[in-house]
Amino acid sequence: MSDKKLWSGRFNEPTDQFVEAFTASVTFDQRLAPYDIQGSIAHARMLAQQKILTQAECDDIVAGLECIATQIEQGTFVWSVAQEDVHMNIEAALTAAIGETGKKLHTGRSRNDQVATDIRLWLRDEIQAVCTALQQVQSAILDIAAREADTILPGFTHLQTAQPITFGHHMLAWFEMLQRDTSRMNDCAARMNQMPLGAAALAGTTYPIDRDLTASLLNFSAPCRNSLDAVSDRDFAIEFSAAASLILLHLSRMSEELIIWSSAQFGFITLSDGFCTGSSIMPQKKNPDVPELIRGKSGRVFGHLMALLTLMKAQPLAYNKDNQEDKEPLFDTVDTLRGSLKVFAAMLPTLTCNQTAMRNAALQGFATATDLADYLVRKGLAFRDAHDVVGRVVAHCVQAGCDLADLSLEYLQGYNHLIAADVYDYLTLEGSVAARNHVGGTAPDQVRQAIAAARQSLKIRTHSD
Repeated sequence: MSDKKLWSGRFNEPTDQFVEAFTASVTFDQRLAPYDIQGSIAHARMLAQQKILTQAECDDIVAGLECIATQIEQGTFVWSVAQEDVHMNIEAALTAAIGETGKKLHTGRSRNDQVATDIRLWLRDEIQAVCTALQQVQSAILDIAAREADTILPGFTHLQTAQPITFGHHMLAWFEMLQRDTSRMNDCAARMNQMPLGAAALAGTTYPIDRDLTASLLNFSAPCRNSLDAVSDRDFAIEFSAAASLILLHLSRMSEELIIWSSAQFGFITLSDGFCTGSSIMPQKKNPDVPELIRGKSGRVFGHLMALLTLMKAQPLAYNKDNQEDKEPLFDTVDTLRGSLKVFAAMLPTLTCNQTAMRNAALQGFATATDLADYLVRKGLAFRDAHDVVGRVVAHCVQAGCDLADLSLEYLQGYNHLIAADVYDYLTLEGSVAARNHVGGTAPDQVRQAIAAARQSLKIRTHSD
């Protein structure tokens, strides 16, 4: 394959070697090769359909591209920095393989609409893979929720004991986070699924192309409606990175809880040794490195989002060389996200719960104080008055070093005469969680119903995919 640049006709001097290396993208955009070939084959077939190429020329081009695709897949294709990028490498190799006909492939298109199409084709597949990985994590979460539907632990606000909840209910909160993430990913894919090809450099082309045909061949919903926007738009990359950032944010929050829960101070859960490491100096240590690393990787992805926003914020229409800088942050975002989801889905099934430690923690911090206030309201006391009564009872318990359920009925009645013997039904942990028996509540029956509905939603999503 010749290293002569396919655009060199207007130039009298060769490109400076450092500039050539500095401006080349082939070292990282090679991953777009299958999509570049896919787009080129569709383009060639459209050109033949429109009589811009003969059928014989189209057949030669398609056969040549398929041969190059095989070489790339087998690792025998020779990439050249002198040819700058994945597009020029493939086109130069095609011309070297089939001769003059290869030079006709670029009729009616530009690298501007070509790269915009390639990235969308690639990202469309990556979004599908991300959604599949999200579903695997969600399935693991539901398995834990079903197993621990009756397990009681303290729910926290401000990391202080608030009210008793079930661990199954807590897991379902994680599920809902990822459910929104999946919806955002699908929305991103739908908006992105318009085809830039045919916009050429910025103004369209004088050839009688059929963009609807090319879009159909590549499974796009439609061609982009404005040629300037088609080649310069990177909203889809930013939108994907924003959605990916939210996923990593959610995984980071989940990781934080896993880290806290697995500490000796909490002891709520144990992670498998396969997802932890030891200390080089402290032989007793078992460090939750996997969730810690995922927590750290969230910042990496957030940074890529900011890089893409900054990249695009001052660009005039249409295409600018700045846009070469969109690929590395986007590629790394996908790699980081998919890796984090993969390891999370593998780690969660290894999680075991210490139900005794969870229950003992729920018995501390007066987790049923709100239940006592609600009890008094049901007896006819205004909520603010009930709040005051319970606050004074809690203050006594703090001084006495006891829990609400430890107080005698006679003592409780000293704070308010409405309190009767049935109060203890509400001061137990089981009574507290069972009383929240409504949609979205923490009662075990509601948790099981929510799990069943969640599993059905995953099943429907799998079939629709």
